[in-house]
Order: sequence, then structure tokens, then C-alpha cells
Amino acid sequence: MLLGRVVGTLVASRKEETLEGLKFLVVRTVDIDQGETGSYVVAADAVGAGVGEVVLYATGSSARQTRFTRDRPCDAVVMAIVDQWEVGGALQYHKYRD
Repeated sequence: MLLGRVVGTLVASRKEETLEGLKFLVVRTVDIDQGETGSYVVAADAVGAGVGEVVLYATGSSARQTRFTRDRPCDAVVMAIVDQWEVGGALQYHKYRD
């Protein structure tokens, strides 16, 4: 699982029919200090995330393990919206503080 910030949405009017009904998000990977890594991924949204939110996403075969993506050709899925995280007892991120 990886941390990322939703930076946009993606619309594809023509796609493989098993992808119908999925919402796609553009996610920029962030490190533990909220620094952007410069890496982007397009991920199916399984939780209703929005632009600006920090999310937890999975890639590879793990991306096909949610109820929304099972048996679909997805390589990345947003599966959680992050409320907070801490490292070594220090709060690194809090959704309503940042």
C-alpha cells in the first residue's frame, strides 16, 4: 500500500466494458513527510475520494481485491481516505489540520 494525494480526475468515454461505472483519479505519490515524489498513478476509486485528499492506494494484483475492482483490469485502486498518520509518536498528518 502507498500514500498519495488526489490531484485530479480522469474521464475516459470509451473503455473496456468491465471498467464501466468506475471513477478514475489521478494520484501523486507522497512520502511519509508529505513530500511529493513526482510519481503519478491513475487509480480506480473504491471509496469516494476527492481532489486534495490524502489516500491509501494499492497497485498490482492487490488492486483487484476490492469489491469494486474484483475481476476488472485495474492496476491501481484507492481503498482508503487517510485521516491521520504518525511516525515515532509524532503526528505527521491530520486531515483537518493540514
